[in-house]
Amino acid sequence: GVKKLFADKELAAWMEERGYQFSSANSINIGRLVPQVAYYAYAYAQLLAQGEIADGEEMNVVVPTGNFGNILAAFYAKNMGVPIAKLICASNENKVLFDFFQTGVYDRKDREFKLTTSPSMDILISSNLERLIYQIAGCDDKKNAELMQALKSEGVYEITDAMKAGLKDFAAGYATEAQTAETIHDVYKKTGYVMDTHTAVAAHVCQEYQENSGDKTKCVVASTASPYKFAGSVMAAIDEKYASVDEFDLLKE
Repeated sequence: GVKKLFADKELAAWMEERGYQFSSANSINIGRLVPQVAYYAYAYAQLLAQGEIADGEEMNVVVPTGNFGNILAAFYAKNMGVPIAKLICASNENKVLFDFFQTGVYDRKDREFKLTTSPSMDILISSNLERLIYQIAGCDDKKNAELMQALKSEGVYEITDAMKAGLKDFAAGYATEAQTAETIHDVYKKTGYVMDTHTAVAAHVCQEYQENSGDKTKCVVASTASPYKFAGSVMAAIDEKYASVDEFDLLKE
Protein backbone atom coordinates (compact mmCIF):
# COMPACT_ATOMS: atom_id res chain seq x y z
CA GLY A 1 0.00 0.00 0.00
CA VAL A 2 2.81 2.41 0.91
CA LYS A 3 4.69 1.60 -2.30
CA LYS A 4 1.54 2.23 -4.34
CA LEU A 5 1.18 5.61 -2.62
CA PHE A 6 4.80 6.51 -3.38
CA ALA A 7 4.46 5.56 -7.05
CA ASP A 8 1.33 7.69 -7.61
CA LYS A 9 2.63 10.55 -9.78
CA GLU A 10 -0.63 12.49 -9.59
CA LEU A 11 -0.52 12.39 -5.81
CA ALA A 12 3.18 13.37 -5.83
CA ALA A 13 2.37 16.43 -7.97
CA TRP A 14 -0.51 17.38 -5.66
CA MET A 15 1.81 17.11 -2.66
CA GLU A 16 4.59 19.09 -4.35
CA GLU A 17 2.24 21.99 -5.07
CA ARG A 18 1.74 22.21 -1.31
CA GLY A 19 5.43 21.93 -0.47
CA TYR A 20 5.46 18.32 0.69
CA GLN A 21 6.76 14.96 -0.40
CA PHE A 22 6.51 11.46 1.05
CA SER A 23 9.48 9.67 2.53
CA SER A 24 9.88 6.49 4.51
CA ALA A 25 12.12 5.46 7.38
CA ASN A 26 11.61 1.74 6.96
CA SER A 27 13.42 -0.71 4.73
CA ILE A 28 11.44 -0.09 1.56
CA ASN A 29 13.63 3.03 1.31
CA ILE A 30 17.17 2.56 -0.06
CA GLY A 31 18.10 5.44 2.27
CA ARG A 32 17.76 3.06 5.20
CA LEU A 33 19.84 0.32 3.59
CA VAL A 34 22.79 2.54 2.68
CA PRO A 35 23.90 3.31 6.27
CA GLN A 36 23.34 -0.34 7.23
CA VAL A 37 26.29 -1.19 4.97
CA ALA A 38 28.46 0.34 7.71
CA TYR A 39 27.37 -2.38 10.18
CA TYR A 40 29.32 -4.98 8.24
CA ALA A 41 32.42 -2.85 7.69
CA TYR A 42 32.38 -2.10 11.43
CA ALA A 43 31.87 -5.75 12.41
CA TYR A 44 34.79 -6.78 10.23
CA ALA A 45 37.01 -4.04 11.71
CA GLN A 46 36.08 -5.18 15.24
CA LEU A 47 36.96 -8.82 14.52
CA LEU A 48 40.25 -7.66 13.05
CA ALA A 49 41.03 -5.41 16.02
CA GLN A 50 40.23 -8.23 18.46
CA GLY A 51 42.53 -10.65 16.63
CA GLU A 52 39.64 -12.94 15.72
CA ILE A 53 40.53 -12.82 12.02
CA ALA A 54 43.54 -11.94 9.88
CA ASP A 55 43.57 -8.99 7.51
CA GLY A 56 41.74 -10.02 4.33
CA GLU A 57 40.29 -13.20 5.89
CA GLU A 58 36.64 -13.63 4.98
CA MET A 59 33.74 -13.80 7.41
CA ASN A 60 30.20 -15.11 7.02
CA VAL A 61 27.18 -13.09 8.12
CA VAL A 62 23.80 -14.37 9.30
CA VAL A 63 20.94 -11.87 9.23
CA PRO A 64 17.39 -12.44 10.51
CA THR A 65 15.09 -10.92 7.92
CA GLY A 66 11.63 -10.89 6.41
CA ASN A 67 11.87 -7.76 4.28
CA PHE A 68 15.40 -8.58 3.07
CA GLY A 69 16.73 -5.08 3.77
CA ASN A 70 19.51 -5.65 6.30
CA ILE A 71 20.96 -8.66 4.47
CA LEU A 72 20.82 -6.73 1.20
CA ALA A 73 22.98 -4.10 2.91
CA ALA A 74 25.45 -6.92 3.69
CA PHE A 75 25.35 -7.91 0.01
CA TYR A 76 26.14 -4.32 -0.95
CA ALA A 77 28.97 -4.26 1.62
CA LYS A 78 30.40 -7.42 0.07
CA ASN A 79 30.24 -5.87 -3.38
CA MET A 80 31.98 -2.75 -2.03
CA GLY A 81 34.91 -4.85 -0.81
CA VAL A 82 34.15 -5.97 2.75
CA PRO A 83 35.56 -9.54 2.91
CA ILE A 84 32.28 -11.43 3.30
CA ALA A 85 32.02 -15.03 2.11
CA LYS A 86 28.49 -16.32 2.70
CA LEU A 87 25.37 -14.22 3.24
CA ILE A 88 23.05 -16.43 5.27
CA CYS A 89 19.38 -15.46 5.25
CA ALA A 90 17.58 -16.49 8.45
CA SER A 91 13.77 -16.83 8.41
CA ASN A 92 11.17 -17.67 11.01
CA GLU A 93 8.18 -19.93 10.27
CA ASN A 94 7.09 -17.48 7.55
CA LYS A 95 9.87 -18.97 5.46
CA VAL A 96 9.07 -17.65 2.00
CA LEU A 97 12.67 -16.42 1.61
CA PHE A 98 14.13 -19.77 2.71
CA ASP A 99 11.99 -21.55 0.13
CA PHE A 100 13.04 -19.06 -2.55
CA PHE A 101 16.74 -19.69 -1.96
CA GLN A 102 16.14 -23.45 -2.02
CA THR A 103 14.12 -23.49 -5.24
CA GLY A 104 14.38 -20.19 -7.14
CA VAL A 105 10.59 -19.89 -6.82
CA TYR A 106 9.03 -17.07 -4.82
CA ASP A 107 5.56 -18.28 -3.90
CA ARG A 108 3.25 -16.50 -1.47
CA LYS A 109 0.12 -17.96 -3.04
CA ASP A 110 -2.00 -19.99 -0.60
CA ARG A 111 0.77 -19.72 1.99
CA GLU A 112 -0.38 -19.54 5.59
CA PHE A 113 0.66 -16.33 7.34
CA LYS A 114 1.93 -17.10 10.82
CA LEU A 115 2.06 -14.74 13.78
CA THR A 116 5.30 -15.52 15.57
CA THR A 117 7.36 -14.23 18.49
CA SER A 118 9.65 -12.51 15.93
CA PRO A 119 7.00 -10.23 14.37
CA SER A 120 9.33 -8.00 12.35
CA MET A 121 9.96 -11.07 10.18
CA ASP A 122 6.29 -11.97 9.75
CA ILE A 123 6.29 -10.95 6.09
CA LEU A 124 5.21 -12.78 2.93
CA ILE A 125 6.06 -10.09 0.35
CA SER A 126 9.69 -9.14 0.79
CA SER A 127 10.13 -5.54 -0.34
CA ASN A 128 13.86 -5.60 -0.95
CA LEU A 129 14.24 -8.93 -2.69
CA GLU A 130 13.37 -7.18 -5.95
CA ARG A 131 16.55 -5.12 -5.56
CA LEU A 132 18.58 -8.34 -5.48
CA ILE A 133 16.55 -9.73 -8.39
CA TYR A 134 17.45 -6.60 -10.36
CA GLN A 135 21.16 -7.28 -9.73
CA ILE A 136 21.09 -10.98 -10.67
CA ALA A 137 18.98 -10.20 -13.76
CA GLY A 138 21.91 -8.18 -15.08
CA CYS A 139 20.37 -4.87 -13.95
CA ASP A 140 17.48 -5.52 -16.36
CA ASP A 141 14.61 -3.38 -15.06
CA LYS A 142 12.14 -4.87 -17.56
CA LYS A 143 12.81 -8.43 -16.38
CA ASN A 144 12.55 -7.23 -12.80
CA ALA A 145 9.22 -5.51 -13.45
CA GLU A 146 7.92 -8.62 -15.22
CA LEU A 147 8.66 -10.84 -12.21
CA MET A 148 7.20 -8.34 -9.73
CA GLN A 149 4.05 -8.10 -11.84
CA ALA A 150 3.77 -11.91 -11.80
CA LEU A 151 4.01 -11.82 -8.01
CA LYS A 152 1.27 -9.19 -7.87
CA SER A 153 -1.10 -10.90 -10.30
CA GLU A 154 -0.38 -14.60 -9.71
CA GLY A 155 1.30 -14.66 -6.31
CA VAL A 156 4.37 -16.48 -7.63
CA TYR A 157 7.40 -16.11 -9.88
CA GLU A 158 10.45 -18.21 -10.77
CA ILE A 159 13.90 -16.94 -11.68
CA THR A 160 16.00 -18.38 -14.52
CA ASP A 161 18.92 -20.77 -14.07
CA ALA A 162 21.31 -17.94 -14.98
CA MET A 163 19.80 -15.81 -12.23
CA LYS A 164 20.03 -18.68 -9.74
CA ALA A 165 23.78 -18.76 -10.41
CA GLY A 166 23.88 -15.17 -9.17
CA LEU A 167 22.74 -16.38 -5.74
CA LYS A 168 25.82 -18.55 -5.14
CA ASP A 169 27.01 -16.38 -2.25
CA PHE A 170 23.73 -16.83 -0.39
CA ALA A 171 22.60 -19.58 1.94
CA ALA A 172 19.37 -19.78 3.92
CA GLY A 173 17.82 -21.41 6.94
CA TYR A 174 14.86 -21.00 9.26
CA ALA A 175 13.95 -21.54 12.88
CA THR A 176 10.68 -22.80 14.31
CA GLU A 177 9.13 -21.13 17.33
CA ALA A 178 10.41 -23.93 19.55
CA GLN A 179 13.94 -23.63 18.16
CA THR A 180 13.89 -19.85 18.65
CA ALA A 181 12.92 -20.20 22.32
CA GLU A 182 15.45 -22.99 22.86
CA THR A 183 18.23 -20.81 21.43
CA ILE A 184 17.36 -17.88 23.74
CA HIS A 185 17.39 -20.29 26.70
CA ASP A 186 20.60 -22.11 25.81
CA VAL A 187 22.63 -19.00 24.95
CA TYR A 188 21.55 -17.33 28.20
CA LYS A 189 22.42 -20.37 30.32
CA LYS A 190 25.79 -20.78 28.59
CA THR A 191 26.90 -17.14 28.35
CA GLY A 192 24.52 -14.86 30.29
CA TYR A 193 23.68 -13.03 27.06
CA VAL A 194 19.98 -12.21 26.64
CA MET A 195 19.00 -12.14 22.98
CA ASP A 196 15.74 -11.08 21.42
CA THR A 197 13.58 -13.41 19.36
CA HIS A 198 14.81 -12.19 15.94
CA THR A 199 18.47 -12.54 16.88
CA ALA A 200 17.70 -16.01 18.23
CA VAL A 201 16.33 -17.04 14.82
CA ALA A 202 19.66 -16.02 13.27
CA ALA A 203 21.73 -17.69 16.01
CA HIS A 204 19.88 -20.97 15.46
CA VAL A 205 20.32 -20.74 11.68
CA CYS A 206 24.02 -19.95 12.15
CA GLN A 207 24.59 -23.06 14.27
CA GLU A 208 22.58 -25.25 11.91
CA TYR A 209 24.44 -23.90 8.86
CA GLN A 210 27.84 -24.57 10.45
CA GLU A 211 26.87 -28.10 11.47
CA ASN A 212 25.36 -29.03 8.10
CA SER A 213 27.90 -27.34 5.82
CA GLY A 214 31.11 -27.95 7.73
CA ASP A 215 32.03 -24.35 6.89
CA LYS A 216 34.58 -23.19 9.49
CA THR A 217 34.56 -19.52 8.41
CA LYS A 218 34.05 -17.09 11.31
CA CYS A 219 30.37 -16.21 11.42
CA VAL A 220 28.83 -12.91 12.55
CA VAL A 221 25.21 -12.97 13.74
CA ALA A 222 23.46 -9.64 13.21
CA SER A 223 21.58 -8.78 16.41
CA THR A 224 18.66 -6.72 15.18
CA ALA A 225 16.48 -5.82 18.18
CA SER A 226 16.46 -5.30 21.93
CA PRO A 227 15.15 -8.13 24.12
CA TYR A 228 13.24 -5.46 26.10
CA LYS A 229 10.85 -5.11 23.16
CA PHE A 230 9.83 -8.75 23.50
CA ALA A 231 10.11 -9.25 27.25
CA GLY A 232 7.32 -11.84 27.47
CA SER A 233 8.66 -14.12 24.77
CA VAL A 234 12.28 -13.75 25.88
CA MET A 235 11.67 -14.34 29.60
CA ALA A 236 9.30 -17.26 29.01
CA ALA A 237 12.01 -18.86 26.86
CA ILE A 238 14.57 -18.44 29.66
CA ASP A 239 12.20 -19.84 32.29
CA GLU A 240 8.62 -20.96 31.74
CA LYS A 241 7.61 -19.55 35.15
CA TYR A 242 7.56 -16.11 33.47
CA ALA A 243 4.98 -17.13 30.85
CA SER A 244 2.00 -15.85 32.86
CA VAL A 245 3.65 -12.65 34.18
CA ASP A 246 2.64 -9.24 32.78
CA GLU A 247 5.17 -7.98 30.20
CA PHE A 248 5.59 -4.60 31.91
CA ASP A 249 6.39 -6.37 35.18
CA LEU A 250 8.99 -8.43 33.35
CA LEU A 251 10.98 -5.42 32.16
CA LYS A 252 12.72 -4.93 35.48
CA GLU A 253 13.37 -8.66 35.83
